[in-house]
Amino acid sequence: MSEPKQQLLTTNRKALTINLDALRYGTFAEIGAGQEVARHFFQAGGAAGTIAKTISAYDMTFSDEIYGKAPRYVSRERLDEMLRHEYQLLHQRLGESRGATTGFFVFADTVSARNFKGTNECHGWMGVRFQRNPLEEPSDIIIHVRMQDKENVLQQQALGVVGVNLCYGAFFLHENPDRLVESLSDNIETERIEVDMAMVRGPAFEATDNRLLSLHLLQAGLTNAVMFSPDGTVLQPSEVLYKKAILVERGSFRPVTKVNVDMLQCACAQFVQEPQVEGKEVVVLAEITMHNLLSGGQFDTTDFLARVDLLSDLGFNVLISNYPEYYRLVAYLRRFTREMIGLTMGIDNLLRVFDEHYYENLPGGILEAFGRMFRNQVRLYIYPMRQDALAELMPAKSTHSGVKSLAMPMAGDVLITAKNVHVAPHLRSLYSYLVENHCIDCLTGFNPEILTIYSRDAFNKIKEGNASWEALVPPNVVEIIKRRGLFGYPK
Repeated sequence: MSEPKQQLLTTNRKALTINLDALRYGTFAEIGAGQEVARHFFQAGGAAGTIAKTISAYDMTFSDEIYGKAPRYVSRERLDEMLRHEYQLLHQRLGESRGATTGFFVFADTVSARNFKGTNECHGWMGVRFQRNPLEEPSDIIIHVRMQDKENVLQQQALGVVGVNLCYGAFFLHENPDRLVESLSDNIETERIEVDMAMVRGPAFEATDNRLLSLHLLQAGLTNAVMFSPDGTVLQPSEVLYKKAILVERGSFRPVTKVNVDMLQCACAQFVQEPQVEGKEVVVLAEITMHNLLSGGQFDTTDFLARVDLLSDLGFNVLISNYPEYYRLVAYLRRFTREMIGLTMGIDNLLRVFDEHYYENLPGGILEAFGRMFRNQVRLYIYPMRQDALAELMPAKSTHSGVKSLAMPMAGDVLITAKNVHVAPHLRSLYSYLVENHCIDCLTGFNPEILTIYSRDAFNKIKEGNASWEALVPPNVVEIIKRRGLFGYPK
């Protein structure tokens, strides 16, 4: 069923619309933070036509007896088991009597709202398993939410609103997944709730790519970062990054070049030898900012999927973020780990880090940004660049303080490294301090023969049909681009 012609925006009206839909009948199973979603349906009126059962297995022993043991009580595994168990019960008990005329559904959540001491992580998993039509195989929508309110009661209220939005979206907006994602924030400010993972499956979503759906969370302002595994599966970031040492390479990866691979290999070799990292589990991320995904101000779906497909085929975890400033990216990663964080980048990006223009919104300017970024074991690993290439990328006429003096004349074909790069005169003492304390390190072991390779050149040659692009990227990247027909290469 599609969305009614009249847009019903309030939470109460959404719940009532579902209650009055004779097709829908199902179960609400909620663990933690009360029965906030079911409460809206009871208060809206007509709940007897919609609700077969509500249950809150709040005690851990009861929860384990009903759903079996899970690694964590607030986890995707527990949510999946809740959906499976409750949906199976619906069919066992009601399938014969009303299965031919009813679209059964189960709404489930398992959440951890703010505890009395305020010491816990406030987050939860929500999901809906529903039949689009009677007798059809069910479809699922699963999301992960983070509650930002400081009071438990406000978090409960926010969960109730999002849960109703999720049910309404499943029943009336499944034909328009982008609108379904946007509707999750109906009647609630995005500052109160974050949805950092969304995944759909089943016959109602056969044409939906979960990676694009996750990206729409970013575009809708529901989160600032989404993550994909090497097999293209949508990931919930905390499950991958929790208590891990993290190494990140930011780039356009359009396409992945020999320089991208060399930079990451060199950074990995140094990162794992750090005393703070030795013996620790390390997660390596290829990160792309939303700014790098916009071409002429427009988002190109094909181009986005080409980059993610290529990185996935190379075995990378991919992070798409809305953090153009590195200190904000570090703050995001610090939500999940206290272990060491490494960021590898070229000289051009290092100079942008020292561009004070990016920190005008901070009261403390660049000092505040660096105080946030470099605390708690953060290190920048800097890949070198030839001076002529740097002068082309970052011209001397740049008006931003921090980079205006970088193109100072040097004799001969000079290799610019983290040791000899020029920053603005008033920032040189700050830069020296960071280098001397190993917050900024030179990468070693790099291949000097590939320093003239740039992604933009490889991309343009692919578009032009110039076969010399193959010399700019690793052999396995050549094979993947040709096999998949990426970046405009004819299949």
